[in-house]
Formats: sequence, structure tokens, C-alpha cells
Amino acid sequence: MISFFCGRRLLALGVAVVMCAAGLEADACTSAIVSADASASGRPLLWKHRDTSTIDNKVEYVAGTDGGYSYVALFNAADRELREAWTGMNEVGFAVMNTASYNIKNDRVPERQMDREGYVMTIALRTCRSVDDFEELLRQLPRPMGVEANFGVIDAAGNGAFFETNNDSYVKYDLADAPDGVLIRTNYSHSGREGEGYGYVREANAEHMICPVLKSEGKISAEYLTEDVSRSFYHDVRREDALAGSERWVVDEDFIPRYKSTATVVIEGVAPVADIDSVRAADIVPQYVMWTGLGYPPCAEIVPVWCHPAGVREDLRGIGPDGTSPMGNLVKARRGEVFPPRRGGNTKYIDLRVLSNAEGTGYLQTLVPRNRETYRVISSRRDAGEIKF
Repeated sequence: MISFFCGRRLLALGVAVVMCAAGLEADACTSAIVSADASASGRPLLWKHRDTSTIDNKVEYVAGTDGGYSYVALFNAADRELREAWTGMNEVGFAVMNTASYNIKNDRVPERQMDREGYVMTIALRTCRSVDDFEELLRQLPRPMGVEANFGVIDAAGNGAFFETNNDSYVKYDLADAPDGVLIRTNYSHSGREGEGYGYVREANAEHMICPVLKSEGKISAEYLTEDVSRSFYHDVRREDALAGSERWVVDEDFIPRYKSTATVVIEGVAPVADIDSVRAADIVPQYVMWTGLGYPPCAEIVPVWCHPAGVREDLRGIGPDGTSPMGNLVKARRGEVFPPRRGGNTKYIDLRVLSNAEGTGYLQTLVPRNRETYRVISSRRDAGEIKF
């Protein structure tokens, strides 16, 4: 099944698992999967720009037990038992993320039995080697699954797909069928009820950023997704970039980065392998990089993460108060400058001068060059085989 991207789709191991009830996650997100052919590095990309009311995030490594794979993932800070992964990758090259959907639930399963996407992704990271494995997992999970989501996955063979999934079924959109080698999702499912759901403007914003690059250069990089798309204040309805205007204050509505944006993450895989069953952790771990910008993306620093006990920098981990991460707390403070307190506690106004100003001291102006250097140095070391664990 084809999901049109730059052509603009019209609006319109067996494992025993206990699926625990979860509170309202309020996940939103903007996301994309990029094929190896459409990627500047020749490696597939899995991008998630996370939006959630759970503002404190962390990154942790989880060692494999009982025959399961080891993995590294983004978690909520309060998740001390690391039960719900919100995007991550494992030691054999399987990676997964999700965006919440709001137009494919077709039953009366109560809310208290929903929002189990994080549990599903945790199971997948522990048990899946391939996109096909993930599809089999969706077939076997008990019904109702407790999800209404678009799951994005890639594997070491270069396969990728979105699975638009509700409580009892799913529709698969294969990356191989995408004419441009890119699939994008926000908070509605293309197979769902036309016109319902959320994120149509954000999807158009992402298209506006990505499609011209695909057409002119034919390639998208991980760096472009975190440093350009996740930090863009282009608004497709108004057809303007707020950062290019003269206004200091703009309303926080329908931009890709939002007040509730808590991370931008790109998982960059390997050049596709011929035999996925022969892949070893030693081949994957130094090559797969989870480029992680923790916290409000326009103020975030990019940190490379690997699936290894030594692969997660300490300031990303939940070692702070209440399980928060030092990096998350630092960027949350920066976000407070972008959204300064106003009368009545209104947080809907963005002070663009904190991000970009005539003095050159804005967070976009100071952090993005540093992040681009991180990409350059780490990518060069990875490609030269210098990343060792």
C-alpha cells in the first residue's frame, strides 16, 4: 500500500507478557522513516519528534535477560522500572517509535485500557529482529491491544514500515512502496477516518521542509531532521517562517516544535545487510547511532547514543531528582526562557528572540553549529570504524 509523501496526500523467542493499564500519555509527535536510498549516509533513518504532556524524559540502556535482546530507549523520567519505551533500538538492529493516532479506534474499549503503546514497543525491542517480526508480534498480541497509534520500524536489512494500529487490527505501509523513499506520520492514520485526528498542519510543515531537499539533492540526513526540521517555525497555513519575520512574540500553534515537545531523536541504522539472520550485536552496536536531542528541541543539544552499557552519556540518564536527567532539566530551564511566565500562567507565547536575535546569542544560533560539529565528528569516527566498546 502506497503512502504518498511529496505528492501531498489529500486531506481527507515466544514471549509471555502482562499488558498493564496505563494512564493517559497524551503523546502526539511528528515522525518520518527514510530509506537507505533516500538517506545521505546510505543508512535508513527513523525520526521521532516527541510531543507529550510528560515533560521529563531520560535515556537508558536495558540489558537483555531470559533470551531477550539488549536495547536502549527513551523513557519517561518517572518510569523507574523502564517498562514503557517511547523510541529505541536493540543490539541486532531493530528500531521502533510511535505517534499517537486519533482516527482509527473503532470500538468502545475504555480509556483505562488504552495508551499501551510504550509496553508494545518494549516487548518489540526485547524480541524483534526484523520488520516481519514486529508484524508477527502485532498478530499475536492479546486483543484488545490497548493502542491507537502509528508504529514506525526499521531493521538491519534496510526494511521499514509504518503500522497504523488499533485494538484489533493494523494496516501496513511499506517503506519500499514509498515513491520518494520517505514516509511521514503525525497524529492521524492515513487508513483512518478522513478528516479526523490531528497534526495535518505539522505534516504539511514537515513536507515543506523535506520535499525540496529530496527533489534538489535526493537525500535526507539525520542532521537535517534534528537541526532543521525539529527546529523549524514554518507554518504551512500561513505559508511563512516565523523566524524570518520581524515579530518577537508568536502563538505556539501548529509548529513542529511545541511547548509539549520533549525530544527529537533520529535512529540511524546500517547500510542494508543481505542476511538479517546472520547479524551479530558486534556488527550492529558500533554502527547504529541514536542521535538524541533531549528536551524542547529548539534548545536541545545532540548527543550520540549506542546500544551498550557505556553507550549512554550520564547526563541523559535518570540520575537526577525524581528520576529526571540532568540534560533534560537543563533544556527544560531553557524552554522556560522561550515560554516566559505571563499573566494568568499562559504558556502559549514564544519569545523568538531567545532562539534567534541580532546579537547572535539565541539558542538556535549557538547550539546548532555545535550540534553539526557533533554529527561531523561522530559520523566520521563511526565510518572509520573507530567506535569501539
